[in-house]
Formats: sequence, structure tokens, C-alpha cells
Amino acid sequence: MAKPNYTLKDKTLNGLGNLIRLLPTGTVFIYQFLNPILTNNGHCTITNKYLSGILIALCGLSCGFSCFTDSYTDNEGTTHYGIATMKGLWPISKSMDTTSYKIGVGDFVHAFFTIVVFGVVTILDRNTVDCFFPAFESTEKMLIMVLPPVVGAISSVVFMVFPNKRHGIGYPSNY
Repeated sequence: MAKPNYTLKDKTLNGLGNLIRLLPTGTVFIYQFLNPILTNNGHCTITNKYLSGILIALCGLSCGFSCFTDSYTDNEGTTHYGIATMKGLWPISKSMDTTSYKIGVGDFVHAFFTIVVFGVVTILDRNTVDCFFPAFESTEKMLIMVLPPVVGAISSVVFMVFPNKRHGIGYPSNY
């Protein structure tokens, strides 16, 4: 069977699709919903900083963890979800061989860049910046303006090199 010949446009659109799929929408929604409350709209006390830091850490871990989840549809049409391990998906299905779902280098690359992209999302949030860095200078504000496109471009290139084949929790399975 011959491999399909993908054009640069196909690879670019595939990379963009992987970038859009990168952050779990539920995690980002929870972050954006709770962040103004926990940061007191950018007017933080020490307690607000700890609570906001815990929220950022938990959401970042959730984004990274989602890169190691996958799903498949069994012979009866039921979708099953699991966590990718070195041996395949866990929990192990008795009705289907899940050894093809093993963790690979690409999973760790995706997890790393997912956390980086989520970090950029947190840095772009005005309440977070006002809470953790209240004396932000204009030169540092330029960093916030430049960082998202740079991280987006690097992530897009990385996702073209390591395409994501997982359909984790919250994504439809096409197996």
C-alpha cells in the first residue's frame, strides 16, 4: 500500500488542527471561570496567590495528563476510554487488543507543549499578571505580546513533526 503524498498545505492544516486540539476545553474553561475569583480580579493577598497557583498547577497537570488518554470503539460500537501505558491502554479490554496504544516519545512531546501553551494562556490573563507581577514594566509587557505567536509557531512545527494520533477523553474516537 502506497503512502499518501501530503502537501505542505495539508501538513500545515494538520498542525493547526493539532494545535487547536491541544488544550482540553474543559480545563481552560475551569481556569477562566475560577481565575477571576481566586485572584480577586488581580488584587491578590498571599492566600489568593496560593489558591491561584494551585489552580494553575492543577489545570496544567490536567492538560498534560490528557495527552496520555485515548479511546477506541469496540465491535459492538461502544466507546471505551483509557490511559496509555508502556503496555497499551489501561484498563485493559478483554474484547480488543490495545497494545497498539502504547506510550511513545510523541506523547511526552505533546504533554510538554500542552503545558507550555497552557502557561502562555495563564500569562495572557490580566488577573494572573496583576496578581503575581503587579509591577510589570512596559518592556516586560512586550514579552507578553511576542510570546504567544512564538510559542504558537514553535508548537505548530513540533506538531507537524510529531502528529497526535490520540483521541482522549472528550474527543470522538474514530477507531
